[in-house]
Amino acid sequence: MPSFRRLVTSGSPLEPEIGFSRAVRAGPYVCVAGTAPTAPGGGTAAPLDVYAQSVRCLDIAEQALQEAGAALADVVRTRVMLTDIRQWQQAAHAHAERFAQVQPVTTFIEVSRFVDPQWLVEFEVDAIILD
Repeated sequence: MPSFRRLVTSGSPLEPEIGFSRAVRAGPYVCVAGTAPTAPGGGTAAPLDVYAQSVRCLDIAEQALQEAGAALADVVRTRVMLTDIRQWQQAAHAHAERFAQVQPVTTFIEVSRFVDPQWLVEFEVDAIILD
């Protein structure tokens, strides 16, 4: 594996099962995978609460960014996937709390479901580190 590529894990049991990393840094680029609202001890954080699940997703994504050497200020793109697009404002509120100053490009997408039916939202985050 080239030395300019760094893999970040969150410890999710799905990472080895699927064969993915929570985040990958390749040079100045950091990509954070679809991040679900998993609770710290396992299971789903805040069932039925899109806002609280969004906050949890962003906590996990921010930790992955930090482990890759990036920060929220380095984020250039986010993707927000919801099982019910009518609840986009709850996810948007959590997004704005983190990114109001950064203002990355973002896309909201409705999906039919996630791996765990209790997950209502997932976030993807891309960053570029300009040192």
